Amino acid sequence: MSDHIHILGICGTFMGGLALLAKDSGFTVTGSDRNIYPPMSTQLADSGIALTDGYDPAQLDPAPDCIVVGNALSRGNAAVEAMLTAGLDYTSGPEWLARNVLKDRWVLAVSGTHGKTSTASMLAWILDFAGFDPGFLIGGVPVNFGVSARLGSGEYFVIEADEYDSAFFDKRSKFIHYRPRTLIINNLEYDHADIFPDLTAIENQFHHLVRCVPGAGAIIRGGGDAIDRVLARGVWTPVHTLTQHTDVNEPSGSSDACSWRVLSTRADQLEIRSPEGEIAHLTWSLLGEHNAWNATAAITAATHVGVPFGKAVAALSEFAGIKRRLELLGTPGGVAVYDDFAHHPTAIEATLAGLRDADTGGQLVAIIEPRSNTMRMGQHREQLAPSAQAADHVLWYQPEGLSWDLSGAIESHAGQRVCSSVAQIIETTAELVAPGDRVVVMSNGGFEGLHGQLIARLEAELHH
Repeated sequence: MSDHIHILGICGTFMGGLALLAKDSGFTVTGSDRNIYPPMSTQLADSGIALTDGYDPAQLDPAPDCIVVGNALSRGNAAVEAMLTAGLDYTSGPEWLARNVLKDRWVLAVSGTHGKTSTASMLAWILDFAGFDPGFLIGGVPVNFGVSARLGSGEYFVIEADEYDSAFFDKRSKFIHYRPRTLIINNLEYDHADIFPDLTAIENQFHHLVRCVPGAGAIIRGGGDAIDRVLARGVWTPVHTLTQHTDVNEPSGSSDACSWRVLSTRADQLEIRSPEGEIAHLTWSLLGEHNAWNATAAITAATHVGVPFGKAVAALSEFAGIKRRLELLGTPGGVAVYDDFAHHPTAIEATLAGLRDADTGGQLVAIIEPRSNTMRMGQHREQLAPSAQAADHVLWYQPEGLSWDLSGAIESHAGQRVCSSVAQIIETTAELVAPGDRVVVMSNGGFEGLHGQLIARLEAELHH
């Protein structure tokens, strides 16, 4: 076991979580990043992890026992070049995690284009509620835990299994390293256009993952042709299929013997049937059909490792959600303002549908920043406006440097418009809303501090 690891690119959610796990495992941990800022910088500093701002090669003297290289770093980075020139020992984050944390654990991996963070958080909470004290590494902060990563003392480890690449020297998806015994594939769509040329390339990585799941394990799958194609290439593990009561043609690989059915997905109430025919009712704080699927996947995975069906459902009745996943930030002037991480048309549509199903009678306003690499490359431009139709008003943010015309993509859709600045968005929103309305801000970044500025403006405007 290496005594001292140094993490290049430590402030991302995954690498920051890895740093906390390494510290709790007994390693001396240091790291660096560019633009170090809270909350991750505070979380790391509170754990006694020394941070360096920037990538000056001096941070590698004296040389650490191992350097963990984040996937945001590439050749030409000063620290990377110094590391290679000096012949220092290095690895990727996923590989380090697999060798030092996961190798002796029962890994429950949650994969798919959408819902990974929510489903992994639900699963970790169910296992914790059942007394299993699981470890976890999640790309968000479950409110029930208050942290994104924990070593845990139990046999089980829940990990959000991302298909993004591992490092500049390892272009396999991160999840290839995790070797899960229990695998969830929620759904599968085209994403990450900066590294995958098409959906087939993503399906290739998912089948590499399927090949790693032992025969005594379990694969829990949602619907869709893409997952059908992945499993048609070969599957050596029992498959548990999530279906709806309205499904006539169940996905390939499913049977009544291993089919979990979502019977009802009303706003905050779910009805789920196990393969044995047992039906459970769940009343909880989350909204939307997509969360019903996430919950069913988490319950299925939990029962695979021995949690009783009823206990799993009871756990989710106390699940408090995840920060930045339809998180209610406040109700300034009687307007509910939500923060949501959605940055793909399918996720945008699902989030807005959930809010619409829980209709409170007021207007629903969506503020959306197309910030992901796939969005910025214009891969989903035709799906953007239709994905937001459940909202009464949609304000799209077109930042400088976007290489395509956002206005042209939404011009034929009533109630949708493009804004070129955060100030314009705040001004327009303040003109649109009244007490009883709901505003959801959708971005996978900080959105230039829009959330706080909007709440302050509505608080001042609507209280007068």
